Formats: sequence, structure tokens, C-alpha cells
Amino acid sequence: MTLHLQTQNFLNLFAARPEPPLEQMTPNEAREMGLRYYIPSTFPIFSMRDIDAGGVPARLYLPSAEKNLGLCVFIHGGGWVIGTLDGYDDTCRRLAVQSGCAVLSIDYRLAPEFPFPTPLEDCLTAIRWVSDNAAKLGCDASRMVVCGDSAGGNLSTLVAQHSGVDLKMQLLVYPAVDARCLTASYRNNGDGYLLTAAAMEWFYGHYLSGGKGSVDDPLVSPLLADEKLLAKLPPTLVITAEYDPLCDEGEQYALKLSSLGVPTSCVRYRGQIHAFLNYGILIDDGYLLIAQLADAIRRSCAA
Repeated sequence: MTLHLQTQNFLNLFAARPEPPLEQMTPNEAREMGLRYYIPSTFPIFSMRDIDAGGVPARLYLPSAEKNLGLCVFIHGGGWVIGTLDGYDDTCRRLAVQSGCAVLSIDYRLAPEFPFPTPLEDCLTAIRWVSDNAAKLGCDASRMVVCGDSAGGNLSTLVAQHSGVDLKMQLLVYPAVDARCLTASYRNNGDGYLLTAAAMEWFYGHYLSGGKGSVDDPLVSPLLADEKLLAKLPPTLVITAEYDPLCDEGEQYALKLSSLGVPTSCVRYRGQIHAFLNYGILIDDGYLLIAQLADAIRRSCAA
């Protein structure tokens, strides 16, 4: 399928912006660019507040005054270098309201100031804290899921692998699960579709700048994790985008989990690019994806 017309129009707008390619920016310049294009959400939410999740900043979204809500722990993308709570505020509001579950968005520390493994350690700390303190937040610790996109998908599945928290489901949106970057989708989609192969090299370079990890480390590339560990993962939904460099690795991860007996669904959004989740205001599939995720969260937390 060719690029969705809305997506092509979005890419045309993106190409006309004055900024240089991401890989030519410093991390702070990339973050400042994100702030320039940030549009505050007006989507109504019952309650939203910032909390301390065991020393890790987080934001709690409640869809109603009900108690014992199911809970989605959301881990944002941004290549471990960029990405903020505010940047995913609209997504989290919509997920909470449409799923009927609470959403806790984790504000983990970013590379290169805090390279691997600090972002992962922050996410592990936060999800263990919320599992122990869910009742204080009006949530039910026995009905928790984890969801994340891109680098957040990487951190989400690593949290599912290593936190020891009983999760009902993991929802991985175009996850970065193989830092070797050798798939056909890297060759076919590595330039011209928003996220580039050069940008991924830039992200991994900053994330691994502390010298404590490598592309072959299963804590960096969860696709390479021990199969006995992978077989214990909760039911999984993997979302990929046809014109995304990360498309193949996400689908390989889904196939691997399925082969190990993990109930797994994989949905490829035809004609779409990386990060379309964030652009529902311009790309209808972004809001359709949020609705799909919210439905999966609702069903999982009702079980």
C-alpha cells in the first residue's frame, strides 16, 4: 500500500520545517524543537495530577471517581533522549477516558545525561512502586497493564520481563526491540518517512553513551532475551507501521513470542509511519490506534 494521503501531507509539512535533521542536532536542540511544536490538550479528563512514584516523577490520569480502577502504566517514546509527560498528555487522557482505566505516565530520566540503564531502572522502580501502592491511587494492582511506544515499547517489554509485577497485558506500539538495526525495513524505510535510520543511530548512540550496554545486550535489544524469560510474558499486542524502520523487528518479536506460547496479536497499520500515534489531529489512524489500545486495555483489565 502507498502512504496514506493524510500521512503524505503530514510528511510534506514536516519536510518544510526550518530545523535540520535530528541527527544534526544536540539533544537539547531536539528537545527544544519538540517544545516549539507542542499543542496543549483540551481533551476532558476527570482528574490529572503529578505524583512521586518511588522517586520517579509520574502523572496519574483518572477517568472517573470510581475506586479499584484497572491501571495502565504508560511509558513514552522519544528514543530515550527526548519525550515528555506533556508531549504524551493528550494520548494518556484519551487512553484513560476511552478505556475506563487509570493511566500512569512515567517521566523517566533521559540520555545522554542519564544513559542506559538509568531509564530502564526508573521504569522498574516506578512500576514496582505503583504495584505496591495502587490502592492509594484508587487502582487495583491485580489489574495492571503496561503500554509504550517506540523506546517506550522497548522499556515496556523490559519492565514486563524484569519487574516481577504481575501484568495482565503488554501493549507495544512500534517497539524498538533490536538495536542491531539490520532488518529489511531499515533498508527500505530508513529515509523519508519521519524516523530515519540515521536518527535511530543517533538515539542509540546517546542511549549507550555510558558504556554500560551494547546492541547485543538483551536489556537493550529485548528480542534477544532468553526464550525462557520471553515465554513468561503476559498476553501481548504489538502494533507496527508499514513505512517504519522498526516495522520488521516489532513483527519478529511478535512472532517469537507467539512461537513460545505467549498469546500475541500483531497489527500492521498499512500506509503509516513511525510516531503516527502522536498525530491524530492530522492523521486519523492516530486516534483509531488510541481507540484500539484503549479497547485492549479495557478488556484486559476487566478479566
